[in-house]
Amino acid sequence: MTHYFPATMSGVVLTGHGGFDKLEFRTDLPVPQPAKGEVLIRVAASAINNTDINTRIGWYSKAVRESTAEGGTSEDDDASWTGEALHFPRIQGADCCGHIVAVGEGVDPARIGERVIVKNLLHSYVTGPFACWTFGSECDGGFAQYAKAPAAETYAVNCDWTDAELASMPCAWSTAEGMLHRAGVKAGETVLITGASGGVGSAAVQLARRRGATVIGISSKAKADQVLALGASRVVARGANLVAELGADSVDVVIDIAAGPGFPELPEVLKRGGRYAVAGAIAGPIVELDVRNLYLKDLTFFGCTYYDDVVFENLVSYIERGEIRPNVGATYPLERIVEAQQEFLSKNTGGKIVLIIPQTL
Repeated sequence: MTHYFPATMSGVVLTGHGGFDKLEFRTDLPVPQPAKGEVLIRVAASAINNTDINTRIGWYSKAVRESTAEGGTSEDDDASWTGEALHFPRIQGADCCGHIVAVGEGVDPARIGERVIVKNLLHSYVTGPFACWTFGSECDGGFAQYAKAPAAETYAVNCDWTDAELASMPCAWSTAEGMLHRAGVKAGETVLITGASGGVGSAAVQLARRRGATVIGISSKAKADQVLALGASRVVARGANLVAELGADSVDVVIDIAAGPGFPELPEVLKRGGRYAVAGAIAGPIVELDVRNLYLKDLTFFGCTYYDDVVFENLVSYIERGEIRPNVGATYPLERIVEAQQEFLSKNTGGKIVLIIPQTL
């Protein structure tokens, strides 16, 4: 080890699948030890994401058919991203912003002191096509004072952003950029984005505009001005009839994180040869698809979880060139994680909700 750090730390552990009672704030957790090829990070901030809540309630289990907000809960062994049983207790937190304070064998000690973010999909721990571990799910994550991560997937970032802003990036923005990357969004295309006021949705609005696309967002009427300020040309109220509002065969690409009862209209508004990319189903995972739309219109569907390293590398470059800026809606201290998740689920706050990690024990 190349730097002093304490033996114990504060953090939140998930003790099993279930309600808020499964989240425990503790001050006696062991500080992780960086192994070969790893770094130890003093965490400054970590944002709330749908995946944290979905993992807690066991929503990824095939037994669950409800939306995240409806709280469909499962304790089945398949209630994780990978479909394999999680090991508890687990420190969640798919996002991590902080400073490297120690390095494991084989890592340049000069990296100590770097301000970093961690790629939320870790390829280093698994092999095979489309294989990845999720930071804060298959391994411990950012809801603690210290976290370890593979050095190769821990990126130094030089910018003037706050810790809360930088912590809002890894999961939501890589998800959004990964969808746009897979769907091949180009300048001049029209892109329809569901959930456009949330973390992933607001990121997708900015990133699609950065590519030169015309963006139409779907959000609540109360958040329409926020979505327009992010770069959308138009906002359609959630629950409105999309075909009536936009017309059939009117958009090139759909970026969907909602699914749910509004899904059947999305293939209807896609042009022939259009592309649909999905990376979430917060409005409900079970949908009705008229397969004739899929094949008669020559549509392409992309399911998006895994992304290539270039997606995260591009995000870091966008940050450092000042081409994007996250929308932070609220911050909470880590010990108030239950309040933060309740606010997240209420959907009253647009943008990211970020947990600030205590700096002292």
